Amino acid sequence: MIDLVDSSSWKDVLDDICQKGIACRILNLRFSPIRKLNMTGKFMQLHTLRLDFSVHLTSFHTSCFSCMPKLMRLSMCDTRVTNLWMTSAALSKLHSLEELRFQSCLCCYDTGPCSGKGVISSAYEKIRSSSHHCYSYPESLSGTNENFLLQNMQESSIDGSPSSLYSDDDSFTNHELLQSMTEEASAESDLDISSDTRSIDNWTDMSQDSHHELYGWTNSEISVNTSDLTMSSSGHSSIPSTTRLFEEVIYSSTRIKNDICNINMFEGLKNNSLNVHASSTEIYSQPNHRNQFSTDRVFIEDEEGCSSSGLNLENTPETLDFVPEKHPSHHPSPICFEKYYREYMIYSLPQLKVLDNFPVKHAEKEKAKAIFKKYYENVPYNRQQKESVVSILQRREVGSTAFCQKSSQIKQPYCRESHHSFSRSLSAAKVSSALQPHLHPISKFRSGSREETRSFRPRQFEYHPSSPSLMVFGTLDGELVVMNHESEKLVGYLPSAGALHSILGLCWLKKYPSKFIAGSDNGSLQMYDVCQMRATVTDQYCSMNASVYTFDDFEQLTSVHVNSTDEYFVASGFSKHVALYDMGSGRRLQIFEDLHREHINVVKFAHHSPTIFATASFDHDVKMWDLRQGPSRPCFSASSSKGNVMVCFSPDDHYLLASAIDNEVKQILAADGRLHMSFSISSTGSGQNYTRSYYMNGRDYIISGSCEENVVRICCAQTGRRLRDVSLEDRGSRNSMFVQSLRGDPFRDFHMSILAAYWHPFAKSEIVAVNLLQSDERIEENSRGRCRQASSSMGG
Repeated sequence: MIDLVDSSSWKDVLDDICQKGIACRILNLRFSPIRKLNMTGKFMQLHTLRLDFSVHLTSFHTSCFSCMPKLMRLSMCDTRVTNLWMTSAALSKLHSLEELRFQSCLCCYDTGPCSGKGVISSAYEKIRSSSHHCYSYPESLSGTNENFLLQNMQESSIDGSPSSLYSDDDSFTNHELLQSMTEEASAESDLDISSDTRSIDNWTDMSQDSHHELYGWTNSEISVNTSDLTMSSSGHSSIPSTTRLFEEVIYSSTRIKNDICNINMFEGLKNNSLNVHASSTEIYSQPNHRNQFSTDRVFIEDEEGCSSSGLNLENTPETLDFVPEKHPSHHPSPICFEKYYREYMIYSLPQLKVLDNFPVKHAEKEKAKAIFKKYYENVPYNRQQKESVVSILQRREVGSTAFCQKSSQIKQPYCRESHHSFSRSLSAAKVSSALQPHLHPISKFRSGSREETRSFRPRQFEYHPSSPSLMVFGTLDGELVVMNHESEKLVGYLPSAGALHSILGLCWLKKYPSKFIAGSDNGSLQMYDVCQMRATVTDQYCSMNASVYTFDDFEQLTSVHVNSTDEYFVASGFSKHVALYDMGSGRRLQIFEDLHREHINVVKFAHHSPTIFATASFDHDVKMWDLRQGPSRPCFSASSSKGNVMVCFSPDDHYLLASAIDNEVKQILAADGRLHMSFSISSTGSGQNYTRSYYMNGRDYIISGSCEENVVRICCAQTGRRLRDVSLEDRGSRNSMFVQSLRGDPFRDFHMSILAAYWHPFAKSEIVAVNLLQSDERIEENSRGRCRQASSSMGG
């Protein structure tokens, strides 16, 4: 058995072990500073791997576990692993894996099945005659001080002003100033290791505190020798006292709390005096829950205030039946809070016998299979099984009908697969094989052949409607940049004129492909011509040539959009009104007043109907309007349970996609406003988690991201089933990224771009191109881990 806990020698030791392997049967890597695990060495004898309390660990290379043929037990409690898709893909290499856990049962030390029935019964008998006591201990042992401060700053940064309350997309908020500046990672190593070892020291400090609090309670239950705790001059714990001390304190305190409070629970049962304190669902619904993982998730409080684990109160101690959904979790990783996490893992890893200390039985496997097929899409376009690109090409050559879609019940034995169906099959095969999509930042340019690369702070961006290679983006500093996002070359640049104002609204013209309209947060609206913009980065403003026309201002602007014939455009902002402008004369024709009860964040014209437009407001309503009818009444109104951040039409105008705060995403029929599809995306409980959703692959899929999360969800637009999640990862700072905005590529299937921003005050936002057809791990490591994140609400 190999047990490593000395943080002062992590890098050298882990590099050697992960790259070369080691001949051991049990490997303990608790408290490791690893960010992305890549164990490529040979571990031919390894049967148990423990990565518990590795609070920086977020993901794995897909080939990470390829050389562990005998690994049967894997424990990853209290890590930061979140992505179901990447995690299950990596673990699928472990063909011998039988016991897995991302959270533990209160009474279990290892990964085996829980025997909690006997523990509770013995606890009841053991302390039945004891007096009732209440004991409390640190609830968030896995959290760092940095996370605690960050959370409090987030909660206190709202002052009610427009700039702070609706800051989703236009400005950096105060909590950015708290991000640590000690961000270093090994660029030359395959193993991504965090330089922040403070959390390991925090564990040690809290273990000491817990020991002193526990001292004198029940010596028969606690046996901790403080002399075993030795600290090096650098402040890091030595081998193996830190781990031993921590484990003894935590598990002993857990047993004491359980034993004492179970007595109160059973006594309360007799007197009918028990009150539910909090359920796991309630805790999960609280703001910022993903950064707070307490040691106990479910408590029950008696009349004297003593807390205990939330058990099944309908059973006696002798007949308690522990069910995963009702049993409290201990040290859960964030992945455990994903909806249908257990069912997904059971279906994806059919060889599992124990998950999170609970046995996986046949009935549960059948249930997991049904849930997976109902809520998840294993292969794009509802293909029943994964297929290689080679087999699809071979089928294409011989004209096989194996994958010919059954459009009717009439048998057509010689039906050839259409080109459209073949293209979908090919894309599905590529997406299935690219387990980790390729992510690449595209918003940096070299201003001259010999000059340094210039990076910007993008705030809004739009693909060109007819030129596949062009994209325009505006910055937080008021700059306008037109680029070829395929070659990553600068096409046109215009610096900010005068005071710096963020660009919040951008829209290309259709009939005049070189022109676009840009709107700033100060209300200015101008039309620009790319042909008149310089192709180099310069500080000299040349508005006489680049600016074609200046329109009347629209105060506190957040959104602009041009209709399908380039006759009109509309603008909305921090008001209840919408302004209509005439493109021919340049005049503002009308202001439609009081279309909503609260401010209108986004306004969008239909793609094919020049008089139809939709509005999304924070009054919870999405409305569709027709210029021919005037603003007296909308065509229809559809409501959400929270404020609407975004609305857009499907490419064929059949649907409206509405996105409300905190992952409430709905697809509405454009004909009459009836609900067509509600996408089941878990909420975070935050009132500032501004969500945006767009279409991808025409109207086949939707992509959705939120400003307090680093993940983009991809769902089928027709069935609502989740295809996969794309996580943004950064080597520099843990949990520092989020999705500010996003767009599906209108010309390439399974391509998108994400406006990713940081919490860090000195880090610049980036536009990250995502290619789901190509694997990131097949590309040179120069682009790995550079995907990031930044701020929150105005505009789309």
